[in-house]
Formats: sequence, structure tokens, C-alpha cells
Amino acid sequence: MAPHDDDAPATKVGYPASPSPRSVAGGPAPRPVQARMRGVGIDKGGVGLFDGVSADIAAGLTWVRGGDGRGKTTLLRVMAGEERPDRGGVEHLAAAVFWIDTRTAGADDNLSARQWLAVQRTRFAPWNEEVACTLIEAFNLGEHADKALYMLSAGTRRKVGLVAAFASNAPLTLLDTPMAALDARSREVVAELLEEAADHPQRAFVVADHALPVGLDEQRLAALIDLGD
Repeated sequence: MAPHDDDAPATKVGYPASPSPRSVAGGPAPRPVQARMRGVGIDKGGVGLFDGVSADIAAGLTWVRGGDGRGKTTLLRVMAGEERPDRGGVEHLAAAVFWIDTRTAGADDNLSARQWLAVQRTRFAPWNEEVACTLIEAFNLGEHADKALYMLSAGTRRKVGLVAAFASNAPLTLLDTPMAALDARSREVVAELLEEAADHPQRAFVVADHALPVGLDEQRLAALIDLGD
């Protein structure tokens, strides 16, 4: 996906060719489940933040919806294995989980964006360098690649994290408010990436945000987890 004029048609980022699974009868087979949550509950300050969250996280796009303070980020941390639930549990079936707080890109501030992405390349295999390069161009990150992360704006740091998320090829990819602090063009890029993620036959993407982006039909989701307003 290259930057384009406002009236030019958008181009697809595209993932590596991967045949859709087929059933013995020739129809679409169930998509692989990358994680299972059963009865997950969290308490904060002696008060229940959420409770009884159960879902199979299958390939495609799962949306975690909720108002401010309802525990969207906390649920992602539980799914990533960084926080233990007070009740219930999570079974990880995916070989790898991508979870980085894109507000900070989850890295040492003294690393440059290029260096940080190189670290992620070693963590996730098979890393998709074509997707990484395409998104660096689409997000206009080239001029920022050699700047230390502490020098970058919140939006630019988020873009760096998003490049890693989509290039990682992790079977389970967790994204927290991926459009926050982004410019209008970059939000369009992310919306297109999420459209593609909804149809991915192998990777499970879990996004936590207040609402679906405009144009993304709720019927296309693998699952919707609503934590309430």
C-alpha cells in the first residue's frame, strides 16, 4: 500500500498467499482457534471490572468493545498472559502471541524505530518483510526510521508498533485502540488492514476499541466481546 492522492483508489497491503481451509465436503472449514477464554473475571480495587468473559478466538477479527474504564486493555493483557485473571482462564493454542502496547511501542526509548523493528524481526518468524516495507511507506515512516523512539510523537510510535504487529505473522495478534493519535490517512490504512484481517484464514486478530471503524460490518467479525458502556 503506497501513499496515494485523496481521489486515487486505495491499494491492498496483502498478506502472503495462504489457501483458505476446506472441509472434506468442499465447503469452508472452521477457522483455527488460537485461544480460548472461559469465565474470565478481573477485580480492580475490590470491585469487579468484568466477569464471565468466555470466547473462542478464531482466525479473523475479534472485537473487544467497551467504554472508558471497562477493562478493554486489561482483557488484552490477560489474553497476552501478562496479567492473571481473578477468575477463569485462558488457553493459548497459538504458537506465538503478538502483544505490544502501541502507545509506547513496548521498547527501550533509546532505540531507533529501525533498530526496534529489527528486534521484532528476530522475535517473530516467519516475519513478513514485504508487509513491513509496505507499511513503512504507507505510514510515511521512512524519515523517522533512524530517530530514537523517545523523539517520536505518540501517533508515530503507534505506527511503528502497527508495522510490527501486521508484519509479525503471529497467529494471535492483540491490538489496543490501534487508530488512536493517528492522522486521517493512517486511520484509512489501519481500517483497510482490519478489513483484510477479518478475512484471514489463519491469523486471529483481537482489537480493543470503543467502536468498529466506519465500513466494517459487525457480521464479518469472528467474535464480538462487549464489556459494556
